[in-house]
Amino acid sequence: MSEQIRAAVLHPNLKGRVQQRRLPENALAEAVSLAEALDLEITSTLVVPISKPNAGELFGSGKVEELRAAFEADEVDLVIVDGLLSPIQQRNLEERWKVKVLDRTGLILEIFGDRAATREGVLQVDLAHLTYQKSRLVRSWTHLERQRGAMGTVGGPGETQIESDRRAISDAILRIKTQLSKVVKTRALHRAARQKIPYPIVALVGYTNAGKSSIFNRMTGANVLEKDMLFATLDPTMRAIELPNGRKVILSDTVGFISNLPTQLVAAFRATLEEVLDADLILHVRDISHADTEAQAQDVRDILGSLGVKDEQSDGMIEVWNKADLLDEDALQGMETVAARSPKIATLSALTGRGMDTLFEKIDAGLAEPVLQEDILIPYENGKARAWLFTNNLVIEEEAHEEGYKVQVKWTEKQKNQFAAI
Repeated sequence: MSEQIRAAVLHPNLKGRVQQRRLPENALAEAVSLAEALDLEITSTLVVPISKPNAGELFGSGKVEELRAAFEADEVDLVIVDGLLSPIQQRNLEERWKVKVLDRTGLILEIFGDRAATREGVLQVDLAHLTYQKSRLVRSWTHLERQRGAMGTVGGPGETQIESDRRAISDAILRIKTQLSKVVKTRALHRAARQKIPYPIVALVGYTNAGKSSIFNRMTGANVLEKDMLFATLDPTMRAIELPNGRKVILSDTVGFISNLPTQLVAAFRATLEEVLDADLILHVRDISHADTEAQAQDVRDILGSLGVKDEQSDGMIEVWNKADLLDEDALQGMETVAARSPKIATLSALTGRGMDTLFEKIDAGLAEPVLQEDILIPYENGKARAWLFTNNLVIEEEAHEEGYKVQVKWTEKQKNQFAAI
């Protein structure tokens, strides 16, 4: 068994930053959780106040030297800086501290690389990682890459090596994009097939570790990885379930969101979240017990907006206030009172099951669509269309006429569009 990598985690706190969503201590705690998701041994954690960012090293020279001595004393192998470092800052800090340095983007990319399970997920993460490396052309953090069999080390001394690296990375990016285009075509076929299924899609979204997979498992009985760990679910999982009233739906569990999502991963998120873009109802799962629950919720809304979730979808969203079991009784009663007054809020505990019945009721109400009653004419030769109507219990009555079947149907706008596509 390989020895754990010893890591220090720093959160740079820029003094005077306007309207910070999170307390620095909470931001540091999240960064530590991210590091722990990679099974690193955390030797020290620190919020580092910065009055003015240093263009070359981010921190002031005195602070850099102070930290160097601390890292040397703790025998640190890796320093994680919970912020965005320029390539120059990363290189300079590595030279000063004599350790590998990862910024927030690099750390999240490592976690995604460690979690991706499907072929598309792996390709998307590799593409994001290569794009990130190309902008840096520095020696990448390869300990975990060797474990998961990804690309080896890039970078090296001298201009010739850098040019060689640039060409190698560009070639690899081109190969992955070619492979991804084939995967995208296959996924488009799968989506087209799903759109013919007359079941509404209910998508679970939320900040990472909010409890989406726990709710998914309780609703479906599936065995999705369910841990108190950031990014426990990376690739989407879908299951057909039946609500207590008999309505059938497709439930989709998705990757957790996070603040300051690396731009290299936005494309990967967009591909992974197509089920959300197609969803009839979105369940926004929140860890209501978390100190930063409001900030996390706003991050989710911001990312959904950037990914193209339309306003009407946001209006149809239900907020699921999860982890109610971690609240004291007074706070819980207050939350449940607020939720009882709104069809768009459900308070529950995926751990104990409290509130699940109410969630099912609100999902059913949220999926209710205006029903149209219409007369249509189906030619005798179009038996497939007629069979589809009967299979989905949409026929009120039918009469045979000279030119075909005159059918009275009762359906939603979505079902009508599905019928038109047959």
